Amino acid sequence: MQNKFANKTVAIASISGALFLFIGTYLHPMDADPNDALAAFTEYADDHHWVASHLVQLLGVIFMVSSLLVLGTLFSNPSAIVLGKIGTGWAISVLALAGALQAVDGIALKAMVNVWASAQPPAQSSLFHATLGVRQIEIGLASITSLLTGLTILVFGVALLLDSIFPKWVGALAILSGIPTGIAGIIIGYTGFSELSMIVNMPASFLLLIWMFCIGILSWRRSA
Repeated sequence: MQNKFANKTVAIASISGALFLFIGTYLHPMDADPNDALAAFTEYADDHHWVASHLVQLLGVIFMVSSLLVLGTLFSNPSAIVLGKIGTGWAISVLALAGALQAVDGIALKAMVNVWASAQPPAQSSLFHATLGVRQIEIGLASITSLLTGLTILVFGVALLLDSIFPKWVGALAILSGIPTGIAGIIIGYTGFSELSMIVNMPASFLLLIWMFCIGILSWRRSA
């Protein structure tokens, strides 16, 4: 009965997390080059769903981390149990970082671009640089969040390969999404939201959503 409830919890949390992350990303404006501060800030100031889209993304991370915390309790292989405990600790750190990231990106940055956009020309220059400072904090948080997320998913992927809870391809898919997600975090740290970081991060994020959805479907079947 306990495993049935745990599997159902993993299923609901995984699918919900994937859906909320997809919706939040879909609502996020993506026309301007994120590494072009002037163009990006102008687009952000005009967006009326900015705060909502980032809160939805955070909700997605909350569900994703919740699914991982419960998933870590379902392993039976001794080595997988150890890796699950490590991954659980890292997942909690991911949630803390994601909360800080969305506070800076989803709320503070939006407030700053609104003030900058509505200011008169004499004050716009100093406000632009102040907003750019908030942007740099966002880049730092995004870099470490992506790196730790990738490492967390990688650890769970190895645990899934060692355990028999799911087919081996589920663990392989986690590794395939975790490695580029972590690499994207390193690239963001060096280059900001560059074209290269987006080229690496976007497919990795898509694979992560697919993996979470697969975890959800398979967990639901296990709970039946």
